[in-house]
Parts: sequence; C-alpha cells; structure tokens
Amino acid sequence: MALSPGARVGPYEIVELLGAGGMGEVYRARDPRLGREVALKVLLAAFARDAERMARFEREAQVLASLDHPNIAPLYGVEESDGVRALVMQLVEGPTLAQRIAAGPLALEEALPIARQIAEALEAAHEKGVVHRDLKPANVKVTPQGVVKVLDFGLAKALDDDRSGAEAGQSPTLSLAPTRAGVILGTAGYMSPEQVRGIPVDRRADIWSFGVVLFEMLAGKPLYGGANASDILAAVLMRDPDWSALPANTPPGLRALLGRCLERERRNRLQAIGEVRIAIDAGFAAAPAAERPAPPPAATPRRAPWIVAAAAVLAALGLAVVHFREAPPAAERVLRYALDPPEKASVQSFSVSPDGRYLAAAAAVEGKRRLWIRPLDALEFQPLPGTDDAGYPFWSPDSRYIGFFTPDKVKKIAVGGGPAQSLCDARSGRAGTWSRDNVIVFDGEGDGLFRVAAAGGVPSPAVQPEAGAHLHRPVFLPDGRRLLYLVHGSRQMGVHLATLDSGEKRKLVGEDTDAAYAPAAPGARYGHLLFVRESTLMAQPVDPSSLQATGEPFPLAEHVGAGGPGADSSFSISRDGVLVYLAGGAQGRQLAWFDRSGKRLGAAVSRAQGDFSLSPDGKRIALVRAASGGSDLWLHEIERATETRFTFHASVNYRPIWSPDGARIVFSSNRGGTYDLYVKSASGAGQEELLLKSERDKGPARVVPRRALPRLHRSG
Repeated sequence: MALSPGARVGPYEIVELLGAGGMGEVYRARDPRLGREVALKVLLAAFARDAERMARFEREAQVLASLDHPNIAPLYGVEESDGVRALVMQLVEGPTLAQRIAAGPLALEEALPIARQIAEALEAAHEKGVVHRDLKPANVKVTPQGVVKVLDFGLAKALDDDRSGAEAGQSPTLSLAPTRAGVILGTAGYMSPEQVRGIPVDRRADIWSFGVVLFEMLAGKPLYGGANASDILAAVLMRDPDWSALPANTPPGLRALLGRCLERERRNRLQAIGEVRIAIDAGFAAAPAAERPAPPPAATPRRAPWIVAAAAVLAALGLAVVHFREAPPAAERVLRYALDPPEKASVQSFSVSPDGRYLAAAAAVEGKRRLWIRPLDALEFQPLPGTDDAGYPFWSPDSRYIGFFTPDKVKKIAVGGGPAQSLCDARSGRAGTWSRDNVIVFDGEGDGLFRVAAAGGVPSPAVQPEAGAHLHRPVFLPDGRRLLYLVHGSRQMGVHLATLDSGEKRKLVGEDTDAAYAPAAPGARYGHLLFVRESTLMAQPVDPSSLQATGEPFPLAEHVGAGGPGADSSFSISRDGVLVYLAGGAQGRQLAWFDRSGKRLGAAVSRAQGDFSLSPDGKRIALVRAASGGSDLWLHEIERATETRFTFHASVNYRPIWSPDGARIVFSSNRGGTYDLYVKSASGAGQEELLLKSERDKGPARVVPRRALPRLHRSG
C-alpha cells in the first residue's frame, strides 16, 4: 500500500509518490533536520518477508555506499521504521532520459555529453567491481544544469506479466533468482544477449546496454521493439540493428563505436567503457562519409597523416585499424574499432583505398573466392560481381578502380561494380601497385617485377633481380617514380628502393616483410617507412627525398601478421594515413593434437609462426621462429615444454624434415644465395653440412607414413 503525503518513515516526511517498480516505490520526502528534500526508495511490504529480496535490497545499499561519483546519485543512508525499510538517496531534479527521448531524437551536441557522463558513471562503478545490469533511459536523469545522474545501481525489480505493447521495451526489470546462472535479469529492450540467455554477466553487459541507450538517443526510438517482452528478447538474440535509423550526419567513427558496443559476441565487444569516454573526447568528424571532400591533388598540402589501427577479426586472425598523427605528443589520438569479415568468409588479402574510405578484401565463402568491398563508415562487406577467383587487390590512385589477380591475369574493376577488364597475362601474381601516372607494377611469373599500362597491354620488365633473388610486393611512392619492394632468396634480403627511370636500387631494411610509406605531414620534416619486425609493426622516420633513416624505428602495433613473399597481406595504408593491419601474428597460432576424427586433444605448442615437423617418435617438434633478418629452427620438447635453438646463421632457415630414425634434420637455407639443402644432427651438436647446392631454390619434401598416431595441426 502506497504511503500517503504527510506520513513519516523515521524522521522523513513523505511529500509525493514519484514512481514504482516491481520491488519498491520511490517517494519525494522532506528531511526536516537538514531542510532538504530526498528520494526514499521503499521496499514493498509484500517483499519485506522475502529473505532473497531483502538480501538484494541490502546489497543495493552496500553497492551505492561504495560508489562516490558526480554522475551517480549518492546514498545518504538507510532507514527502518515500523516495518518499513527505505534507502535515503539524493533527490535528482529533472526529467529522465526516457522522457527526453520521448520528445524526439537528441542532436549530436546534446547526445554526446550525456553519453560521456553515463560512460563516466559506469567506468567508476566497474572499477569498483559493480555491474549495473539494468541501464536504460528510465534509469538516467539529466538535471537542468545538464548533469547526468545514473540511478538504480544494484536493484533488480520483479517481473510484471501485465505489460505489453508499446511498454514492452520499457518493461520492469525481469528477475528470477538473479544470483544463479541460466536465469534472466534486466529490462527486455536493453538486455545484452548473454543476459537474455541467462549467462552470468560482467561489465560488458553494461557496455551493450550503453550502446542500446546511445542508439536510442540518436534515433529517437528504441533499438529493439516488439509486441511483448518475449518478442523483444528474441530480437536481441536474432535481429541486427537497423543502422539506417541513425541520422544521416552520424559520424563514421561514432557508428563504428556503436558497432563495437553492440557486438553480440562479448569477446568481440568493446572491453572497457572507458574507451567510450576516450573516443568521445577525441571527437568525431561531423560530416557524413558521403559528404567528405575528395582528397586534394598530390601537389597541394594535405592534412597530417593518421595511422589507423583497429581490433578486427578476419578468418583465424584479425584486421586492425589505428589513428596516429605525427604532431606534438599532446595532440596524438588513437581510435580503435572492429571490422567484421564477410559472413562465413575466409579472408586471403586486403587493401585500403588511397582516400581511406574503402577496404577491399579477397575472401572465400564455401570455397568460392571473390572481391568484397566495405566502406569504412559502414558495417558490412558487399561482394563485387564478376570477380570470381580474384586475389590480392590493389587500388587506382583516385580510388575509383580496384586492380586484382586471377590465376592467369591482371584485371581491374570499378568500385561501384560493372564488368571486369583484363589488363594483361600474369601467372602467379601476388601483389600490384598503381602509380599516379597510370602505370601498374606487379610481381608475377618469374623473379622480377613487371609493368603494364593501367589501360592494358603487354607487360615489360620494371625491376630485374640479381641472380637467385626474387622480387615481391611492390609499392609506389607518392612521386610515381620510386618503388618499395621485397627481395627474397639472396643475401640482399629485405626491403629495397628502386627508381624506375634511372634503374637505381638500394636496400633500406633487412626485414622479410611488407613495406609501406607514410608521407610527411604538412610542416613536418620526415615521413615514415612502415614494416614488420618480429610480429611488431614498426615506423622508421625517413627523409622524404632520399628515404634515408633519420631516427630510430618505433613500434606502432604488436602481434601483427608477418607478410613475407609467401604470406598474404599483413597491413595496408592509405594516402592520408588510414592503416589496416592483420592482428594476431605469431601469438594467434598454436600447434594442437587432433585425433583422426578431427577431435582436438590438446595444445602442443602455444606459439607457432611458420613451418614445423614432428619427430618420428612424437616427442619433439622442429619449429621455425622469426629472427632479425631471417628465421631460425628451434627444437621443442613436448613433454617438458622446453625449446632449444637449432640453427644460428643470419639467414632464412626453414622447412625442417626429420630423418626416419630421428637422428638428423634436413632443412633449406638461403645462406649461400639460393635456397640449398643442409643437414644437421638432431642432438644439436656439430655444424650443419651442405647436402645439395644448385642454381635453383629447393626445399626438402615430406613423405608421411601411415600411422595410427594423433595428428598435429596448426590451429587458431
């Protein structure tokens, strides 16, 4: 029974009823001792005898007492009088966020300050180990001064089966034995997928609810609606957000942030609400992507380059995008966001457009590979018809066309679709680059680099290798005359620079890696050479005119996929600095035991980078580990989980094969200029011996006997 105005709970005089929920009623009350008004949250008498609800009521008091933050309504005390129990809280004047949204969508300049304050409140709670579990607009108040107060920490309200229709999304908190797994706790329209499934929740449930609330603020309507709570819960589990409901001027960065908050798989969701605060503080561009101006010509000054690195998952590893600006340290900002691959797709290679607006990827679905395009301000990839068997995409300088390889051709296709045009024959093509002078350079059949006009024609040599070397992964510099490329298979292994019109060539760094160039920002003296060193993406300051190093390289991102000549893309950078890289690197792979039915039996090696070979007795594994300037072989003892280095030469050593008796290991190494065969005792004693040398590269072949042993595979 509701308390009447004038009634007292201890010293507090009831003024009026403010609201009611499944477990309690909230009153405006006056404290005559201090001459102020307070909010009394009174537990209903029907529940006062319920030990579980009383425990939750007392827990809320303890939770609120532990939280001291300007965006959380504080607890003044607990009062008990004549069988009535109440929490005494600050009375927050002003409408709830639900009332404000009912008047219409919030403009960005109004929504973002509110969102930031909500994030601040949640961040403070999460740091104390407190999860709200019921964040929704009705639990957020905004004072006339614009101060946000988040309410109802720790209070779970009872199920009201009579609500339906338009009220279903705002239904009282659903709660059945909330401390147990397999039950529901939350409000239907704002619950995370794990809450709907009854899985125990953590702070990521609040991050989902925050995303739903922010979406509703911007769209002016709930993200998930339905005729009743059951329909809404089903929508949370099955229906993707209607991103078209957001205003057209919603910045791409804000859309990406919402996408991270609303990941159904909580492992892929934003992991800390503090990242929201950081992103909002960094600011979002106000113009929608469609209205962004075209990039200025190369001769005019451009804005400072950004290096974008985001956390993303493509195939077994991940794509990542980072914004880094060469400027005074105080001005540096970083934005990280997720990029989902095409559904059920395995991504082979990728390339970001020069204007930084699109990502092209070669991806296979059910074994059929084609090109896919994703605007970076959108949420999904779209397939490009007419690109069957396409691989290794690269872009025209104006971002209007995508070049790609089929098994025997170089082709191009417009970003908007249409028929693909064959440019020339090219077998085994794996990388291409397109200059501002409409010249395409690519690596194809043979050891060198070839050039062809962007309109098509007969390819001709562009850069010729020295004996025994192979040239890969060309990248034009902004001047259209100079190329970065990778030399493999000789003592000159590493990233090189060539000038097409003069034939000048020289080595820049010794890493066996992709390379790219980030031009100098306006007013800056240096550009940056980007490359991967032992799974870390590095930036080397260089003089723009000579590409001579002007300082020590520094790391941009760890655990980046290696990108040697036989590997697929590891990173790609746009003209204005949007960088997409393959996250995971060596850390994302492991060797694991499987039986012949495909059942995983357990891990054998937690970190695996390249080739490997299991000893005949199944007790040791020969592994390839990256090393500065190449790779070495290591021996891993499975039972003791220890490793010893097997080769010590500054070269590429790979493809180890055990002798049938397990006494020796044969492997391939380029220490003599070409890849020759060497053999060494499996004990590690003594020096390796040259087994076979010739003018052509070679590697040992495996002959696998049929045995009833578990199979060892690379996973992850």
